[in-house]
Amino acid sequence: MAESTIVSNTSNLEKYLKLPQNGKVIAEYVWIDGSNGIRSKCKTLSKKPEKVSDLPEWNFDGSSTGQAPGNNSDVYLRPVALYPDPFRLGDNVLVMCETYMSDGSPNKYNFRHDAAMIMEKHAEHEFWFGLEQEYTLLDAYGWPYGWPKNGFPAPQGPYYCGVGTGKVFCRDIVEAHYKACMYANIAISGTNAEVMPAQWEYQVGPCAGIELGDQLWMSRFLLHRVAEEFGAKVTFAPKPIPGDWNGAGLHTNVSTKETRAEGGMKAIEAAMEKLAARQKEHMSVYGEDNQLRMTGAHETSSYDKFSWGVANRGSSVRIPRAVAAENKGYFEDRRPASNADPYQITGIIVETMYGKVEGADIAKFAKGAPGEELEMIVPIAKP
Repeated sequence: MAESTIVSNTSNLEKYLKLPQNGKVIAEYVWIDGSNGIRSKCKTLSKKPEKVSDLPEWNFDGSSTGQAPGNNSDVYLRPVALYPDPFRLGDNVLVMCETYMSDGSPNKYNFRHDAAMIMEKHAEHEFWFGLEQEYTLLDAYGWPYGWPKNGFPAPQGPYYCGVGTGKVFCRDIVEAHYKACMYANIAISGTNAEVMPAQWEYQVGPCAGIELGDQLWMSRFLLHRVAEEFGAKVTFAPKPIPGDWNGAGLHTNVSTKETRAEGGMKAIEAAMEKLAARQKEHMSVYGEDNQLRMTGAHETSSYDKFSWGVANRGSSVRIPRAVAAENKGYFEDRRPASNADPYQITGIIVETMYGKVEGADIAKFAKGAPGEELEMIVPIAKP
């Protein structure tokens, strides 16, 4: 990976990372911008924050991130989740944030806000989510890492879960990201090389309710940060290379108290009927350019038509064979693209299965203007 000229000087940085901070703590605030990307900035704190409420609100120039006009550019950061920092170590932390405007309304790219309200309204169903994040690693020129310059590798076949030179690329990045997620208390549950060379997948979950979206976004931040040190680019494009190459998805595994109970297959079948009735609504939030991936080939279903089946990777929703045999468990929505927003995915699934948040509930879960006391949404018990 020495071809890149933009590799970070990590070895030089090491001696500075070891310097004492004299009781101060660095908090890196992370948020989602107006183009479904990730931004961050750092703040010095006088002591280690023990919980989210110990963290102050902050703000940034939204006109520079596509989130606000220049004449009203202040966008406010409200911390929602706290993680140990695997890069700086010590008491330093990473902070996942929501974005709000000066009048207290959520920024139009703050999809967490609505998802959290929906999940709180339907908390009695105890949703658990597990997402399978696929991605592709590119070199400095935007071509998949390890691929011949101006050419293509051998056809797909030996790369999925491959081992050995010529079958896998950038395992060092994957391993570093895995350990960084573990250190940060991200519920990363596994990783593997994917069907297309230089494409990988990792899984986050199971997580309860809104926590899945928080953790998946932070895991994406960690992946970008790790890749910086190796001079690689990360793309979540659902079809990074046209032709006979697999796309990248964000398969979403879903269960509720009802589907996990004895005889839960009935609840899964009821969910399938509801999902079938809202195919268009789901596809509208399941990722940009997803139609390039969902062609009915390469382990995908049709973009326009809903289908489900047992152990069928060519259907919109797959019911694992073990779930059908045990008559309870979970289902896998295979439609979301790799670049989709996990808040939107999980939010619309809850909404489709159990209903929208109505006016009275919106008022109940409303948050105050910046600087006012916030009503924090309490997550349901972890799985």
